[in-house]
Amino acid sequence: MPLYIDQMNREVMIPETPQRIVSLVPSQTELLADLGLGDRVVGITKFCIHPSEWFRSKTRVGGTKQYHYNIIDALQPDLIIGNKEENEQGGIEYLSERYPVWISDINGLGDAVKMIEQIGNITKTADKATSIIASIQKEFQICSRIFQEESVAYFIWNEPMMVVGSSTFIDEMLHHIGIRNCFFLQQRYPVITEQELIEAKPDFIFLSSEPYPFKEKHLAYFKSMLPNAKVMLVDGEYFSWYGSRLANAPAYFLSLFEQLR
Repeated sequence: MPLYIDQMNREVMIPETPQRIVSLVPSQTELLADLGLGDRVVGITKFCIHPSEWFRSKTRVGGTKQYHYNIIDALQPDLIIGNKEENEQGGIEYLSERYPVWISDINGLGDAVKMIEQIGNITKTADKATSIIASIQKEFQICSRIFQEESVAYFIWNEPMMVVGSSTFIDEMLHHIGIRNCFFLQQRYPVITEQELIEAKPDFIFLSSEPYPFKEKHLAYFKSMLPNAKVMLVDGEYFSWYGSRLANAPAYFLSLFEQLR
C-alpha cells in the first residue's frame, strides 16, 4: 500500500484506490461528493448535511466527537478521513490502530487547498480536485479586501458568549475580505463578557448559524447592547467550511458586503 503523509505529519498506509471511505468531517464529506465519490463513501457523521441525498441515505457513524465503533467496524473502511480540530483525539487514535486514518489540519486557505489536492491524489480524483482548487483561487481573487477594515465581533456561541479569535480559519476568512477581528489578540475561541464586547466597539456583530444556531430572536439583545453596530445573522458554513464549499464563499461574502452598505 502507498505511504502518505497527512497534514499532522503522520505516516498513513492507504490502499492504492480506497473503496470504502468514512468521513468524520462535514466540509470534507461535501468535498468527497464533489469529487464524485458517491459509490465509495460508505459512512458519514450525523452533522454531514451536504449533500442532502447523502445525509438521507449514507450510514451515520455518530458525531464528530463521539463515534459508534460497532457501526464503523461493520462498514470495514479502508480509509477514514478526519480533522485535527473537529475530531476527538482519543477516538482518532483508537481508529488509527485499526484502519488507515488521514487527518487534515486547516488554519488558512493554503491549508485547505493543500488538503483538497492531497485527498484528490489519495482517491485518484486529482483532475477534479485541481478543477475545484482553480475555482476557489479564482473566486477568492475577486473578493479580496472588499471591506475597508471595518471591525467585527464574530459569535459562535451564546451563554457563555464565545467569539472567534486569531489562529482560526474563520479569522483568516475575515482578514481576506478586509474585516478586522475585534478579538484577534485572543487565541482560538475566547469567552467574553458584555463589557468586553461594549469596549471593543465593533462596527459589525456577526451571529453565526453554527455551531450555535443563532436566530432572529437574538438580534435585539445585541442591538440593545451596541445600538451603533450592524448586527447580522451570517451563514457559518461559508466562513468555516474548508472543502469545496469554498468555491461559493466569495459570492456569499460579496452579497454580505452589499447588505452592509
